[in-house]
Amino acid sequence: MITLIGKDLADKGLIFRHYGASSECEKCRFKSTCIDPLESGRMYIIKDVKDTEHPCPIHEGGKVKVVEVDKAYIKAAVDSKKAFEGSNIVFSPPECDEECSLRDLCFPEGLYREDKCRIVKKIRKINGRCAKGLDLTTVLLRY
Repeated sequence: MITLIGKDLADKGLIFRHYGASSECEKCRFKSTCIDPLESGRMYIIKDVKDTEHPCPIHEGGKVKVVEVDKAYIKAAVDSKKAFEGSNIVFSPPECDEECSLRDLCFPEGLYREDKCRIVKKIRKINGRCAKGLDLTTVLLRY
């Protein structure tokens, strides 16, 4: 999909989280290209950067570039019984309030409870690191 991003951020391979529109975006003539294609809270990766630039009052430098983006793969911890490459799952984070080293994998940015995802790659089993004793595996998900 095509969108716009601040000129200084427009680098192929950059992964970013879309936080939603500024109030200034509502009256902008580029809103339908810039903001509307993106879902607030989701992670995207820049696949290609075009030469075209447009003025933008909210981005540093006052310019945005046209970029092609795709939904980013998200690294997450899932129940090992469901961790099969190519399978479709409904993302269900564990019932957990522990502050541990796995928290970012169990509750990754850009992914929500009940998201339908495909397991793109199985990375590795998490052995003995879960504070609650859950059997987890790290995977790459595409929502």
